[in-house]
Amino acid sequence: MNIEMKRNAEVTTIEITGKLDTTTAPVLDKTINEDIDDTKDLILDLKGLEYISSAGLRVLLGAQKKMMKIGSMKVVNVCEAVMEVLEMTGFADILEIE
Repeated sequence: MNIEMKRNAEVTTIEITGKLDTTTAPVLDKTINEDIDDTKDLILDLKGLEYISSAGLRVLLGAQKKMMKIGSMKVVNVCEAVMEVLEMTGFADILEIE
């Protein structure tokens, strides 16, 4: 997995590529919990994400809960395979997806 973060005023975009699984989820979790404290709006760009496991879903849920307290979060550019997982698990109803 590769994470690229871009900041613009109070908006942070995190581009995630590769696989978000048990091995890589802690890296994204750390990035979200330590590096975006001054962010009002978080955008997770998943255009390069090929796979997401339950560990990755937990990170997305944790990010959503955090951002609900301080701003907003949306998920963009979700590929078909990842969107299928989000729909099957009910995450498509919880997350703002564009």
